[in-house]
Amino acid sequence: MRSIRWRSFVLTSACCLLLTSVSAADLRLPSIFGDKMVLQRDMPVPVWGWANPGEKVTVTFRDQTQTVTADGDGKWSARLQPLAVGDAATLQVAAGQDKVELSDVLVGEVWVCSGPSNMQWSVQLGLDPDLEAAAALHPDIRLFQVPMVTATEPQEDVEAKWTNCTPETIPTFSAVAYYFGRNLHDVLQVPVGIVQTAWGGTRAEAWTSPEMMASVTAFQPILDSWEKSAAAYNPDTARKDYEQALAKWEEESAKAKADGKPAPRKPQMQEDPRRSPHHHSTLFNAMIAPLSPFAIRGAIWYQGESNANRAYQYRTLMPSMIQSWRDDWQQGDFPFYMVQLANFREIGAEPGDSDWAELREAQMMTIDALPNVGVACITDLGAAKDIHPKNKQDVGKRLARLALADVYGLASSIIRSGPVYDSVEFADGKATVKFKTGGSRVASWYGEPLKGFAVAGEDKKWVWANAKATGEDTIEVWSASVPEPVAVRYNWSDNPQGNLLNAHMLPAYPFRTDDWTGVTVNNVNP
Repeated sequence: MRSIRWRSFVLTSACCLLLTSVSAADLRLPSIFGDKMVLQRDMPVPVWGWANPGEKVTVTFRDQTQTVTADGDGKWSARLQPLAVGDAATLQVAAGQDKVELSDVLVGEVWVCSGPSNMQWSVQLGLDPDLEAAAALHPDIRLFQVPMVTATEPQEDVEAKWTNCTPETIPTFSAVAYYFGRNLHDVLQVPVGIVQTAWGGTRAEAWTSPEMMASVTAFQPILDSWEKSAAAYNPDTARKDYEQALAKWEEESAKAKADGKPAPRKPQMQEDPRRSPHHHSTLFNAMIAPLSPFAIRGAIWYQGESNANRAYQYRTLMPSMIQSWRDDWQQGDFPFYMVQLANFREIGAEPGDSDWAELREAQMMTIDALPNVGVACITDLGAAKDIHPKNKQDVGKRLARLALADVYGLASSIIRSGPVYDSVEFADGKATVKFKTGGSRVASWYGEPLKGFAVAGEDKKWVWANAKATGEDTIEVWSASVPEPVAVRYNWSDNPQGNLLNAHMLPAYPFRTDDWTGVTVNNVNP
């Protein structure tokens, strides 16, 4: 039986209430186990918790009973054999005179949904919030929302609980997570458990384990930068500076009110850098570690904006983060699907370099770095002036396509994604680009002329190019101003406007055929 790796409690003040609320009971389980939860089907299910040292603990669910002994620290771990979908049941845990009964427990599919604000972005902030809430009565979809806290060491628990998916609970839940889970539920017709663990504006290194961050040489600049910040931090100085800034703010606010003007933003006291949500590993410690090794099918991830200026570093960081999760869960290479950055910022008049394009490239490179990883392209769903595009329904659908095709055996009936660059050949002043189409031919948006392609010669000067489909999976690209092209790029910009897709209206992934040095190659400090 796989052992549970126990962690110490070193929490932020926001979590201290949890310790006092659970310490009174001799027998207890972490909050990821609760009424209304969903257990993962078709795989072993770890169940763990605390009891009196040396006490026998019996776990019962349906027709299974497992008995284990709490160790010298009172920690115990059992494992249920693979479960099938069925009616709701009660999970019972007993030790001595103590008994815990968790009711209305379902078996189905469980997914962890993580990242910064675009994963945190709620249903009520997206498209059609009123209609979506009104239709959100799904008894077999269950929600678990991890609070936003940080920790300096990996934690054992979080203060959260499972809830039903209803018109009352869904408005404040992650839109992407909900639409992804709802699509799985609609197609698979099984219960779905959705675990939201997200915090706006955060970086991938904050979600990566301390062991992984310490073991990869490429991350040393990140560690050094935060160590320098921690060394410079003085709580007394921070308090004094805050009090001075607050006094000044109160004076300015009073004057603004008298003049009928809005008050300036209220100052905040500088926090201990080691507890910042941007500090490496603080979110892994507080918002990922407490969830493992709860049995899951996989994870979805929507992030990258805050790491775009270090896109080359992200080539190592993203696979490392994923691997740190897999190491922590000890559940093999579970599926992991990420959302590629949407189109954002001003539309470029001319082709050129872009840090956001390089981050999208780094995301795609993760597919080759690790098994069971996928990327959903959404370069047609963004907005120039909104880093939080409101159409989360289609984001959820595209993530669901990946999972349904890869994990649930529906690749023959569901198109996985839009066209993916495969290879290029140059001849007679033109480039012939071949794509992996996944069974749906290349096309343009409603038959419009193709755009978004650029070519360059040996001088590395990019110009917009003409393009046309020449087959089910090939596009011919050329420009009269580049008689001998050596490289092609497509949608290589902050806010790409290319219109290549497939017959199922799924967009082609941005790509470049060159390996010329990018603008973020030397950026390594947060």
